Amino acid sequence: MDFDFTEDQESLRDAVGRWVEKGFTFERRHGLAKAGGATRAIHAELAELGLTGLVVPPEQGGMGFGAVEAMVVAEELGRGLVNAPYAHAALMSPGLLAAAPAALQAAWLPKIADGSALVLPALQERAARYRLLHVQTRAAQSGGGWRITGAKSLVPAGDEADAFIVPARLAGDDSSTEGIGLFLVERGAEGLAVRGYPTQDGARAAELAFSATPAAMISADGAEALTLASDIGIAAACAEAVGLMDRLVAITVDYMNTRKQFGVTIASFQALRHRIADVKMQLELARSMSYYATLKLGEPAPQRRRALSQAKVQLGQSMRFVGQQCVQLHGGIGVTDEYVASHYFKRLTMLEMAFGDTLHHLGEVSDRMQDTAGVFA
Repeated sequence: MDFDFTEDQESLRDAVGRWVEKGFTFERRHGLAKAGGATRAIHAELAELGLTGLVVPPEQGGMGFGAVEAMVVAEELGRGLVNAPYAHAALMSPGLLAAAPAALQAAWLPKIADGSALVLPALQERAARYRLLHVQTRAAQSGGGWRITGAKSLVPAGDEADAFIVPARLAGDDSSTEGIGLFLVERGAEGLAVRGYPTQDGARAAELAFSATPAAMISADGAEALTLASDIGIAAACAEAVGLMDRLVAITVDYMNTRKQFGVTIASFQALRHRIADVKMQLELARSMSYYATLKLGEPAPQRRRALSQAKVQLGQSMRFVGQQCVQLHGGIGVTDEYVASHYFKRLTMLEMAFGDTLHHLGEVSDRMQDTAGVFA
């Protein structure tokens, strides 16, 4: 299999990398985090680079690129520790809106592409425990339109959004895979309450409460669109994690080559060299599974879902190992707020739990491997 990137993909990587290096230094990120984690200004700068329209169709003002280009961008943003909700706003939301009527797409996709609107998926519920299709929020027709009632949690940068894409149940019990509709709710809609708060990785999230809130229907059968959007998010999280780990390893190696004990650099200690070798092995395992996840996004749902869970298991194991080892190799400075490595560690910890933690996806892999007796097919 050819893993070489095209010239256009490498140019895209270079453009994002240059912006990260010049426009998003650690000092700037640290200042944003200490100020509460607002990222709307960063989203605007990503829009100026054209990144918010990366996967939006050209007829709607976007570039129409695919999964590999999205992976390249996510990896570079991870390497720079960019704390904007890029995957949710620029990759998942356009995918969800692809199921919408033409008028709704025309109203929102161009705004997503040019960065004038921040549209975020609000998928998680408190009682769901990573079960994407466990939906308690309800939708009901009212006066020719729709109104939804319920709550959503952990919406990235939710208090900065202009609109939300919300799954709500039309029929069935809370865990039924049928009867889930998708709706778009504007920020200023009646009956919508938004409570924002900072997160441990220096960004923001929000809790949403809907009380007979007016909503525009995207689709009356949203289960497949939801699972695909989640898989897109998992692939982006995997790519971001690879960028994070790649940079954290480089920071750690540089520290080992400058920190001295007993008159020599600690990089000369054989035990520590063995540990960093194990770290690099985990990084490369993660990189290969990130590629695997991205390349499987175009497969039929059963194969795609298993592949993305397999990737999330490996990335979860790698993130935990690389983060913990790199912090330990730094010693006490590795967990101080003023030092960059601690922020990479915190972001890796958050990503390990995003879209389902390692144990959740291990269960997903197990459930989908019953016909293969535990052997990956």
